[in-house]
Amino acid sequence: MIPRFAIVVALLLGACSAAAPTPPEDPGIAVCRAEARSSPELRQVGRETLIGNSTNALRIDAMRAEVEGRALSDCLRRRGLVRGGGVEPVRRPNMF
Repeated sequence: MIPRFAIVVALLLGACSAAAPTPPEDPGIAVCRAEARSSPELRQVGRETLIGNSTNALRIDAMRAEVEGRALSDCLRRRGLVRGGGVEPVRRPNMF
């Protein structure tokens, strides 16, 4: 009797820890996300990478996030999926 009880408890605990499924992404947003990831500006940022330089890597990561976000926002506005305007995202202060 105890092994069955242990199995039931293990199954219930496993079911509780499962993450909720994420809703599927809107096709228009997926197209804009793909366009942003393949934008020429993002490729230009990638060309500035200096392998092995951690300071440069932090700067490039920040630039990549900014450029990709801007390209995504521009595409969404062009397609009419989001309205223009809003507040500019807060930027972390840099030492360089």
